[in-house]
Amino acid sequence: MDGMRQENESGPETVPCNAWADLAFCPAMRLLALSLLSASLVFAEEKPDLPIVDLSGQKDRHTIIAAGTEQVYQGHPTTTLLADGKTILCVWCINHGGAAGPMARSDDGGKTWTRIDETLPEGFKTHQNCPSIYRMTDSAGKERLWVFSAAKGNRKGPGMPSIMSEDAGKTWKEMPPLGFPCVMTFSSIVRLKDGRYLGLFHKDPGGADKAPLEVLQTITADGGFTWSEPKVVASVTGKNPCEPFVFRSPDGAELCCLMRENTHKERSLVMFSSDEGQTWSTPAKTNWGLTGDRHAGVFTADGRMVVAFRDQAINSPTKGHFVAWVGTYDDIKSGKPGQYRIKLLHSHAERVSDCGYPGMELLPDGTIVATTYVKYAPGKEKHSVVSVRFDLKTTDALVKP
Repeated sequence: MDGMRQENESGPETVPCNAWADLAFCPAMRLLALSLLSASLVFAEEKPDLPIVDLSGQKDRHTIIAAGTEQVYQGHPTTTLLADGKTILCVWCINHGGAAGPMARSDDGGKTWTRIDETLPEGFKTHQNCPSIYRMTDSAGKERLWVFSAAKGNRKGPGMPSIMSEDAGKTWKEMPPLGFPCVMTFSSIVRLKDGRYLGLFHKDPGGADKAPLEVLQTITADGGFTWSEPKVVASVTGKNPCEPFVFRSPDGAELCCLMRENTHKERSLVMFSSDEGQTWSTPAKTNWGLTGDRHAGVFTADGRMVVAFRDQAINSPTKGHFVAWVGTYDDIKSGKPGQYRIKLLHSHAERVSDCGYPGMELLPDGTIVATTYVKYAPGKEKHSVVSVRFDLKTTDALVKP
């Protein structure tokens, strides 16, 4: 830069500006320098603080639920485990954030899968972007399965259409859209102490997928049919909280919500509620190891937590790939590092981070089934939906001090 515009009493004029010697006389340059210095310090301070267990090369742990082809991109799955502890349903979309339509069922805890697309309503194929499946039980004790999506017809169509099953996924019917504009539908739903359910999603104030993003919540008292008017619960100046993962603390006393931070300049975000979502704490940075996109997790029998996501931690050796964090709830609450990370799958995509939207299920024997979309191998084939099976006894033994 040879010069900068500077105002004086007689009007603007161009004056020479040495980038460092004249900082005191060049406010814009001084601001730029400070911003660059700040960013450099953040990147320098952020560094891996956890050991890594790599399961990504252990193909015997992988199950391909839906293989990508040169023409078909299988994307963005979610899963739910039924009450029998062995039946898992998986739903996903075609193309990146594209149309819904596919669903698969496993009756053996995720070892084998059968496509059940033909059992779904024809209109489900018009539901757009990241379908998400949930089990909810109403006040009378009736359990239903719901698959919510972002919009009907096209991305600007009526918000949050759904399909619903009252017989554990054997038959389905299409339900009216809720009418909530969103980027994606509910990223997570949690049951409240009084039996109602709280759902969280994100959008910008106008309903689009652009900054500034906000996280909103809504509550259903009838098992998913009707929902309260959404309200903003996370809005952070200079940051873009999104893709909220809400879950209950092990002692049942509070709710915790992990959030993707979409500027990706620092860490992910976390907030807490001790009054069943009536109020939330101010979002704060997570530990380094939980920095990522689209968190989903389970608590194991020993009280630890395993959270899977797309790795976005600054200076991470597995950045962009499908990973999991292992630690305790106290680690999340207090900002401690946790115990270790697991590299679950390697992304072979040109844009490495195009993976990692997970379903996480814990089986009765302690096996964790982590499912995502990923460019599974080099070559022309597009993304596949793939699951990884593991347990903490195995990964604990592989941790190197």
